[in-house]
Amino acid sequence: MTIHTMPAAVRTRLGRLAAVGTAAAAGVLLLAGPASAHVSVQPGTAQKGGYSTISIKVPNEKDNASTVKVELALDPKHPLVSVMPQAVPGWDVKVEKTKLDKPVTMHGKSIDEAVSKVVWTGGKIEPGNFQQFPLSVGKLPTDADELVFKALQTYSDDDVVRWIDPSKPGGEEPEHPAPVLKLVDKPEADGKNGKEAPATAAASDNDDDGGSTDTTARVLGVVGIVVGVAGAAFGVLAGRRRTAA
Repeated sequence: MTIHTMPAAVRTRLGRLAAVGTAAAAGVLLLAGPASAHVSVQPGTAQKGGYSTISIKVPNEKDNASTVKVELALDPKHPLVSVMPQAVPGWDVKVEKTKLDKPVTMHGKSIDEAVSKVVWTGGKIEPGNFQQFPLSVGKLPTDADELVFKALQTYSDDDVVRWIDPSKPGGEEPEHPAPVLKLVDKPEADGKNGKEAPATAAASDNDDDGGSTDTTARVLGVVGIVVGVAGAAFGVLAGRRRTAA
């Protein structure tokens, strides 16, 4: 039996193709990583004037420390009179309120205070993990297109990451963007069949993730093409080798 070895030129070409594929795959990881590391509001949208259940998603970004405290400051420009946290195993929660300059009427009652801050302590988010902190909030304002929250993330090494930077439409994303809940109009009723029209915006896991997901898909497509070309090249060269033999 004759054993054929792969020519040096073939090995060189395949090596180059493999290097390109590895570099592209590394690019996918770099693109996908930062978008998922931000403290964010889930889902990313809610209807104006109603109630909504949201979650504050907090990922642990450190390899050698755990997240031990999360503070969420609510938008003072648009106070929410109803903020109810859902119990999270292992965590204690404290809701702080402040007096309103102008009382509001809700369910027939006059309310002169609103929730200004929610603080979670006592638990741990280990490296490589994330935690969601659910909240029922309302009524959401009708005169705003978004609610901006500010979050402070405290680690076991006493480092505090301040997620408070404002994001500018069309501008470069800040290093530590503040979590944002986008508000959309309630769907209008369809005059023909009485049904509601679809909402103008759908809730997303992370609005920033939309752009990165599209980019990631394109890079994955390039990786697939590279792998396909490598396979085809190998098949052609192997066929020529067998023919020559």
